[in-house]
Amino acid sequence: MSGAPGRGFDRRLVARALRESLVRLAPWKLVDAPVLLVTWCSAAAATLLACVPSWNGRAEPPWFVVALAALLWLTLWFATASEALAEGRGRAHAEALRAGRRSQQAVRLRRAGTPDGRGDGEGDGARDGAPLPSHDAPGETIPATELAVGDLYVVRAGEVVPADGDAVAGIASVDESAVTGESAPVIREAGGDRSAVTGGTRLLSDWLVVRVTAPAGGGFLERMIALVEGATRQRTPNEIALSLLLTALTLLFVVVVATVRPFSRDDAAWSGGEPLGFATLLALLVCLIPTTIGGLLPAIGIAGIDRLHRHHVIARSGRAVEAAGDVDVLLLDKTGTITFGNRAASEFLPAPGVAPAELAEAAQLASLGDETPEGRSIVVLAKEKFGLRGRALEAQAQVVPFTAQTRMSGLDLGARRVRKGAPSAIAAFVRERGGAVADAVARDVERIGREGATPLLVAEGGRVLGAIRLRDVVKGGLRERFAELRRMGIRTIMITGDAATTAAAIAAEAGVDEFRAEARPETKLALVRELQAGGRLVAMTGDGTNDAPALAQADVALAMQSGTQAAKEAGNMVDLESNPTKLIEIVAIGKQLLMTRGALTTFSLANDVAKYFAILPAAFLAGHPEFAALDVMQLGSPTRAILAAVLFNALILAALVPVALRGVAYHALPAALLLRRHLLRWGVGGLLAPFAGIKLLELALRGLGVP
Repeated sequence: MSGAPGRGFDRRLVARALRESLVRLAPWKLVDAPVLLVTWCSAAAATLLACVPSWNGRAEPPWFVVALAALLWLTLWFATASEALAEGRGRAHAEALRAGRRSQQAVRLRRAGTPDGRGDGEGDGARDGAPLPSHDAPGETIPATELAVGDLYVVRAGEVVPADGDAVAGIASVDESAVTGESAPVIREAGGDRSAVTGGTRLLSDWLVVRVTAPAGGGFLERMIALVEGATRQRTPNEIALSLLLTALTLLFVVVVATVRPFSRDDAAWSGGEPLGFATLLALLVCLIPTTIGGLLPAIGIAGIDRLHRHHVIARSGRAVEAAGDVDVLLLDKTGTITFGNRAASEFLPAPGVAPAELAEAAQLASLGDETPEGRSIVVLAKEKFGLRGRALEAQAQVVPFTAQTRMSGLDLGARRVRKGAPSAIAAFVRERGGAVADAVARDVERIGREGATPLLVAEGGRVLGAIRLRDVVKGGLRERFAELRRMGIRTIMITGDAATTAAAIAAEAGVDEFRAEARPETKLALVRELQAGGRLVAMTGDGTNDAPALAQADVALAMQSGTQAAKEAGNMVDLESNPTKLIEIVAIGKQLLMTRGALTTFSLANDVAKYFAILPAAFLAGHPEFAALDVMQLGSPTRAILAAVLFNALILAALVPVALRGVAYHALPAALLLRRHLLRWGVGGLLAPFAGIKLLELALRGLGVP
């Protein structure tokens, strides 16, 4: 998708994000982030002390106060820049989408509820028996923004769909690249689960009559733009809980630092009886409070949603992304998710006395005019097994198409009458011509069905030549992916309307943990509720109206963009590429979001503990020699120690911004092993990094001649 986020920053995007970060320095924009608001107050106070040195109670060098104020503003700017960069990627994506949304016109055929011009605003009148208008009926051309829910409009080849809706008449090829980024067109037609059209897409052929399902400005594309811009992002429960913890720690340290000066004023141990200067107290406060994770927390959440956008999945909220990380049960539909959805020929089973090549040649003839995936697979199998080349249909050949009534198809070529189809239909065909199905063929048909495949029979005239095995083709690599989910502690359940024998065979081949056969919409909903009642977090996919109840109930509900409007409204995520197996990637992205937040929180808190060994001796060693035990870095000058600690505080925040945006690498490992790894890498690393970093910065300041 052009302009999609996450494919690197260009200079214009970075420059814009950095300018935006300066705007975010306004204090009223930091009200929701108490840690950053306290940092802003500290930076403002240090700036004031630099302007009015006499207000500082201790004889601290003016250059020290100026340098401290600059470093505090730098820390705050890095924090706001992380969120601005994260939102900048989403904004670039939104601008690419909005570029395809220009001023549009619509040809309205009928107003909502007014088949005769007098309605009550409920429906389109069809429920009262009024026929749908023809696509070539006269209509009024209006701005697309004036379309209301329930209106009928017509869109023709070459035109842009003006509003979200469901096709009620017609069939057309639609270019959805403006939404999905995929150039291959899709078919949209009235009825069924492929009727939904999206505003901003373009018809490549034919026409559609569409009923509007979304009000002006409330269409899918507009809502998607708002979501990727972050305008509707709400903090998740875990994020809120962590923010409350950080706020409590911040308030605690504010109280601690606020009481240091009054106590030090009455403490004769202080050199000359002079209490700590205000500038030192401000540096102490900023180093004590969790500024690192406080500055990165919004960027982590936004970047998690952005990673979904890169996979062409739109989440309605960060809550859905986070819930995906906690999912422990996946409900997967069979057709289109575990299998490709098209049965393919896998074996020819000739009748007694029939050569395999003769059966294959007849099956190929009967399939030459069959453009279904099953028909094409028979032609391919005949070529692979027996080297039979596909032939062009002769002029005198007459194709017999498949119909739901006959349940068979074939070819009439001169005196030859070749047919393939359902066993019962072929049996009736040969009986009419004095033939019968051999017992061996009947046993083959029974065995194929028992093994979970679909049997077809091939006949020529009154003679049954044999059977063809059609089987669902399981998508490659699923067994390995399901095994990976199993290692993550996630149970997979295949749910299908097929018979139990078919479902069992597919489940065994795919490697899912369980399956539920002969499932109806109410069965899916009941299963979701049953699992949730047992304390499980459930994720599922769906694209049809019959999936909507279960999608609405599931904790993570991935709806297909190609599905119905009801399914998209019920889900809390929409896959623009309509790939149901993408739920596996979504779970990984959710877990990566939780891991990134946990890893950076661990690093930040461990980092703060280590900084105490630099800032506390520098602030208190002069008055209290017992603090020498904490001076393990031997920083020497208090001014250099304080400046090195504050500078490290700013630089480590900037260094972690790419980690927050990219996310911590996720590996499918048991939770206990992941926890140990993170404690070693981010916990121990967070403790050790300040010792090395602050010491190096102090040496650099000493080399620059800082006293």
